[in-house]
Amino acid sequence: MTHRLLSRLALATALAGMTAFTAHAAPPASIHVPGRLLLPESITSAGDGSVYIGSIAEGAVYRAAPGSGEAEQWIAPHTADLAGVFGVLADDASGTLWACSGSLSMPGSDATPAPAALHAFDLATGEPKGRYVLPTEGAACNDIAVAQDGTVYATDTANMAVVRLAPGGDALTVWSPAGAFGPKGGVLDGIAIVGGRVLVNTLATSKLFAVTVTADGTAGAVTEISLDRPIERPDGMRAFGDNGLLIAEGGAGRLSRVELDGDQGHVTTISESFADGPVAVTVVDGMAYVLEGQFKSMRAGPDAELPPIHAVGVPVGKK
Repeated sequence: MTHRLLSRLALATALAGMTAFTAHAAPPASIHVPGRLLLPESITSAGDGSVYIGSIAEGAVYRAAPGSGEAEQWIAPHTADLAGVFGVLADDASGTLWACSGSLSMPGSDATPAPAALHAFDLATGEPKGRYVLPTEGAACNDIAVAQDGTVYATDTANMAVVRLAPGGDALTVWSPAGAFGPKGGVLDGIAIVGGRVLVNTLATSKLFAVTVTADGTAGAVTEISLDRPIERPDGMRAFGDNGLLIAEGGAGRLSRVELDGDQGHVTTISESFADGPVAVTVVDGMAYVLEGQFKSMRAGPDAELPPIHAVGVPVGKK
C-alpha cells in the first residue's frame, strides 16, 4: 500500500511538472496560417495563449492553440452570415470572440456589398452568440475594443465614426461626435482603450486621437495626440502596459510602441522588418505577433507563388 501511494504521488508530481512546463512553454517564433490568398487583416489572443486570425477573402476565423506555430480554420466561412472578417478581438471577461464583418470594395466590382456587422462568437467553442448590424448607411466595421465594464466599441471606417454596444444592449449606436476624426476618406482604423480613454487611428491621414468617456458613457472631449515622431499609415493597434500602445505601421513596415503622457505620445520603433505590410498585432507572454497582410499579393495571378501567410513574433517583454 505504501509503495502504491508513493508511486501515485510521484506520478502526480510528474504530471504537475509537465503541466507547469506546458503552461510556460516558449511562444513560437511565428504562427503560420494555411491557405493561399486569405487576406488576413486582424489578430487577437486570449488569456490562455490561443491566437485568432480573421480572413477577409474567406470569411473565416483561424485559431492557433496555446504554444502552437500552426493555425487551423476554427470558424467556417460565412458562419451566421459572416462575410469578410476584418477586426477580431478576444474578450476573456465575457468569453466572447468579437469579429467585424463586411465586404472589401474591389475596383470594377458590381457585387452588392454585405452589410457591415459586429459578430459575437463563443470564445471556447466558436458558436455564434449574436450579430449587430452597424447603424449608418455605407458603414464598414473595422476593429474592436472592449472596456472594463463590458462596453464594446468598434470603428466604422467608411463613416469615420466609433459605434458602441452597451453592456446587455441589443443594438449598436453611433458614439463619437460627428466629424471628430476628420472627413470621410481618412480611414478610421485601429482602436484600443488606454487609461479609460478610447484611442483610434486614421490610416490615410496617419493620426492618433483620444476620446474621453464621460460618467454616463457618452463621448467627451476628442483630442489629437501630439507625437514626437510621425506614424505612417497606422493599422491595427493594441493597448500595452498602463499607458502604452503597440501599433502596426503599414506604410513603413514597422511595429512601434507609443507611450502616452496625457495628450503627448513618445514613439519608439520596435521592428521595421515587415515587407508585406503589417496590419495588426497581439501579445502573448511577452511576444508580439505581427500579422502581415497580403494586399500586395492581390495583384498576383492565380498561378503565382505567394509567400506564406504568417504572424511574426517580436519579443516585447511583459506589459
